[in-house]
Amino acid sequence: MKEAAELFKILSVDKRIEIIEHLKKEAMSVNALAAALGITQSAVSQHLRVLKAAGLVKDKREGYWIYYSLNRETLEECRQRLNRICTCGCLGRQVSMGKIHKAKSK
Repeated sequence: MKEAAELFKILSVDKRIEIIEHLKKEAMSVNALAAALGITQSAVSQHLRVLKAAGLVKDKREGYWIYYSLNRETLEECRQRLNRICTCGCLGRQVSMGKIHKAKSK
């Protein structure tokens, strides 16, 4: 359970979620991520260091540049862990509540 708590802590930072969203599309360098996120290269590097230490991101050197990509296997394990934690059926309830809200609005 401690491992799950650490994962939540790592993913509690908005910019780390944004980095993951960008890396879902393609591998990117620190410079490209910094430009896309509107933050410094240093800040991106610090977030990537945390994500890499958690195994969520991996890197590959191509000449002078290092490109970061998602470790999809680790992300899948995280998704499965979240599914085990959240067994309350809240997704179905959100859909139902959305339908109720729309019905009341009419």
